[in-house]
Amino acid sequence: MKDENFLKANNAQHMWHPMTSPADSLANPPRIITKGSGVRITDIDGHETIDAVGGLWNVNLGFSNTAVKEAISNQLDELPYYSTFRGTSNDQVIELSYMLGEFFKPDGLTRSFFTSGGSDSVEVMLRLARQYHKIKGESGRTKFLSLKKGYHGTHMGGASINGNANFRTQYEPLMAGCYHIPAPYTYRNPFNETDPEKLAQLCLQALEDEIAFQGANTIAAFIMEPVLGAGGVIPPHPGFLPAVREICSRNGILLLLDEVITAYGRLGSWSGARHFGVKPDMIATAKAITNGYYPFGATMISDTVAEVFESDQTAAANIASGYTYSGHPVGAAAAVACLKETLRLNVKDNAAARGTQMFEGVQALMAKHDIIGDIRGGVGLMTAMELIGDKDKKAPLDKARIAKFYEATYAAGTMVRVSGPNVIISPSLVIEQADVTKILADLDHGLSQA
Repeated sequence: MKDENFLKANNAQHMWHPMTSPADSLANPPRIITKGSGVRITDIDGHETIDAVGGLWNVNLGFSNTAVKEAISNQLDELPYYSTFRGTSNDQVIELSYMLGEFFKPDGLTRSFFTSGGSDSVEVMLRLARQYHKIKGESGRTKFLSLKKGYHGTHMGGASINGNANFRTQYEPLMAGCYHIPAPYTYRNPFNETDPEKLAQLCLQALEDEIAFQGANTIAAFIMEPVLGAGGVIPPHPGFLPAVREICSRNGILLLLDEVITAYGRLGSWSGARHFGVKPDMIATAKAITNGYYPFGATMISDTVAEVFESDQTAAANIASGYTYSGHPVGAAAAVACLKETLRLNVKDNAAARGTQMFEGVQALMAKHDIIGDIRGGVGLMTAMELIGDKDKKAPLDKARIAKFYEATYAAGTMVRVSGPNVIISPSLVIEQADVTKILADLDHGLSQA
């Protein structure tokens, strides 16, 4: 390792960090994380914390999974790289595509298109959705509908369907033909509706209205996260997604699910599609597919969509999209090992149990601390607290007090993610009961300090 003084002196001096301003990184240098073991991380000063962020929703198996690390090492010795562009393939990616087809078969998804990460996987869905309609002779279907508060990555297509202005305004004008409907977010919505079932119906009616206004024959797809993640952990009413599926099917619109966060067990189910009982036309996956150990992703494609492409012998079905690292053999080897470990450890069941423990614990914290305006979760191991300074006005807690909460929680021994007024908790799916108890105690301490 480099000299600690060197690292601290050069922290943020020569790189720009994602999701913040260069000026802020210079004024407030990021924490330097130097070690990860199990569900814990250690910074350059030797301070150890439980990582309640799970890397970035992706380190489902923790930081010490030997099987995945060995798969990467062994593959580097065998074949460190080769392209999967037309005419070549590799053994690892073939095995992975078969495994994923079996894994997602209950969701009706048996074909894979490999990418370098979540933003890529979303972009591929958008491209394939438009191309699907063109092959079918419906070239007028080019528009996309999505939810406000939704997050779909950072490519221009993903930014265009994102439903949060923080990820849009700096890069506008974005892709034309993208429209947003209200999210089923009970704490803040334009209908002032707090009943989840009634709110779901209002949002569904907004979707129907937007389809009627735009014209169903102009819309390629509707895209959403099964549970909105970066937007603040917003789970919909259980009936919402099945109703969306029915509306899309009735109008010839593809249903695309962004499962970059939710696939592979996070919700206490193997996929968000399965959790809510729907069969989408495509899903985007990444993050936990390699446990964060290698940049990799996959767009999964339904039999219905696949049939349209595979039965067309013309140039219209040529997939003119791909990445240098699509199906990278090292990434594929990591994903094969990761999927085997994910199934062997049956992490979805632990995610459900520890998620219930976490949510009940946060409910108890809300009863104790007035600065918690809302809590969301209860669907697997993803939870959020929304911190407010005025309960009646739902005014967000001021930044100084949020920073005080964050620092106190970290000092106590837990790393959390703060996004605006939202505190997002998404630890590894192998986390144990005692670790969740520790996280809750540290949150209690941080809230008291704030």
